[in-house]
Amino acid sequence: MNSDAHHELATTEVDDNLLEVITRGLPNLRKSERRVAETLLADPSSVLSITLAELARRSDVSEPTVIRFALAIGCEGFRDLRVKLARSLAFARTTSHSAISKTDDLSALIGKVFDFNLSNLNWVRARLDQQTIQQAVDALRQANRIEFFGYGASGVVALDAQQKFPLFGVPCGAPLDGHQMIMTAAMLQPGDVAVAISNTGETEQVRQATRLARERGATTIGITGTQSPLLEDCDIGVLVETLENTDLYTPTVSRLSAMVVIDILSTAVSLARDESDQTRFAEMKAVLARTRASNRDTEDE
Repeated sequence: MNSDAHHELATTEVDDNLLEVITRGLPNLRKSERRVAETLLADPSSVLSITLAELARRSDVSEPTVIRFALAIGCEGFRDLRVKLARSLAFARTTSHSAISKTDDLSALIGKVFDFNLSNLNWVRARLDQQTIQQAVDALRQANRIEFFGYGASGVVALDAQQKFPLFGVPCGAPLDGHQMIMTAAMLQPGDVAVAISNTGETEQVRQATRLARERGATTIGITGTQSPLLEDCDIGVLVETLENTDLYTPTVSRLSAMVVIDILSTAVSLARDESDQTRFAEMKAVLARTRASNRDTEDE
C-alpha cells in the first residue's frame, strides 16, 4: 500500500461520522488493519463493550495492529476510537444506518431521509475550508456583477443564489441554457465574478462558461463536490464534499449542501456590507412585508 495514502487517511478529521470515515478509508488500509475495520463494521455496537485484546482476537491480528488501525483513521488510540464510535452510533449519522429499502414504512423513510441529510451536512461542515470561504466572500463582496453558472440540479442552486445576492444591490444572473452561459460569460470583465456550481465538476457547459469568464478577466469561483476538473478553471475553489452516491433510493444531498454553502456566502457578504447597505436591506425587507400584508388583505375581501 502507498505510504502517502496511509498518512492521508491518518490525518483525516474524525467527527460523528467515524463509521463513514472507516468505510471510505478501507482501500487505503493495510491488509491487517482492514481486518480490524471489517470486524468493527460488521458489529460496531459490540466494539463499545470489548477490550483491545478482544478486538484483536476477533480480527485475528495483534494488539499493536489495532492501535495502528485507530491511528490510521484519525483516533488517538483505542479509547478514543470507542468514544468516537459511540458518538457516531448515538447520532445515527452513517450512510449504512440511512440506507432506504422498499420494505421501509413511511415513518422509517422519514427518519432515514432526515438522518442521512443531517449526517451529510455534518460531514460537509467538518470539511469546509474556512480560508477558501473567506476568499470567496471577499471576491463576492467587491463584485460589480455576479453570474451563477449551473446545469441540471446545480442550476437549481444557481437560481437560489441569484435570488439572494441581488439584495445587496449587485446585478446578478443565473443563465441555465448552455448558449446563454457562453454569451453571459463573454460579456464579463475585470471586477465581475462568475460562480460555477457543479457537484461532479465535469459539466462541460459550466466549464466552458467558466473558462471564458476567466479569460475576460472576471474572478471565477467554483463550488464542487470533489477535486474535480472545474477547479482548474477557477481562481477560488470551494470544495463541498458530500456523502452523495448513485443508489436508487438515496436522497440528493449535494444540492442541499451547495445551497447551505450559498447561504453561508450570502450571509457573510451581507454582514461585511457597510451600515448604509444594511439600512437599505432592512428597508427592502419592510417593503416586502407590507406587500405581503396588502396581498393578504386583498385575498380576504
